[in-house]
Amino acid sequence: MALEYAPRGLIGVLTPQANTTVEPELAVLLPPGVAMINARLTSPKPGMVNRLLDYLRDLEGAVAQFANAPLGAVAFACTGASYYAGPVEEAAIVARMEAARGVPVVTAGQAVRDALRALSARRIGLVSPYPDDLTRAAIAYWQVQGFEVARISGSDLRDGAFHPIYAMDSAGAEAALKALDPAGLDAIVMLGTGMPTLQPLFAHGSWGGVPVLSCMLCLAWRSVEAVTGGGAGPASLQGWLGGWDWRRRWQLRCEPSQTAGVLDMDNQGAGRLRR
Repeated sequence: MALEYAPRGLIGVLTPQANTTVEPELAVLLPPGVAMINARLTSPKPGMVNRLLDYLRDLEGAVAQFANAPLGAVAFACTGASYYAGPVEEAAIVARMEAARGVPVVTAGQAVRDALRALSARRIGLVSPYPDDLTRAAIAYWQVQGFEVARISGSDLRDGAFHPIYAMDSAGAEAALKALDPAGLDAIVMLGTGMPTLQPLFAHGSWGGVPVLSCMLCLAWRSVEAVTGGGAGPASLQGWLGGWDWRRRWQLRCEPSQTAGVLDMDNQGAGRLRR
């Protein structure tokens, strides 16, 4: 059965409880015909590590929030949980959920891995919004999967904000990207699903000739391929890099001048109709 707003497929997205970035970025990234519904990953535990591990280890409970919605795929929009659990536990949990639900389950961490492999990238640079301990966990996650983390650029966090990462702006993310020396790298990854990355990706689809990925870009790409039955190979990834597939949607939603122009045209059209 085709859904009115999701004729190509429906993605069930799982978002960390205070994350304010996932839904807006997916609203831009998802192509026409693919829609999402969202549920929140929650944990009452006080420590960040314990909360993140709860998100992944209670994946079954989180997915249950979707009840019998006709999902074509589940997207786990949290990378920190994967970093602390490690790729072996992550893969085991994903396999159990896929067997239980009968649909693909895509984690942001695995989506980035797939994108790096599609690019034949081995030597990578990371743009990290994380505190040091989570950055170290991220480095270990990539190293154990065969990638060499050659360089890291940190970003300025918003101390005193409701959340130091989710309160970041795209200018801070772009500055961290531009501070990373791209020489000798095969790819650059902007880490996390909470740091806003679409503007830097739009402005710098490649940095110094090196392709730039973000966790949200990769999650969207891999989830769309899963829900539509695509191959998730190098050819399908190319259209996502630098915003070729989504730049117009980004301009309409995120650039005030572009949006104002569209609204003015709409208002003029409405005026003509009224006359």
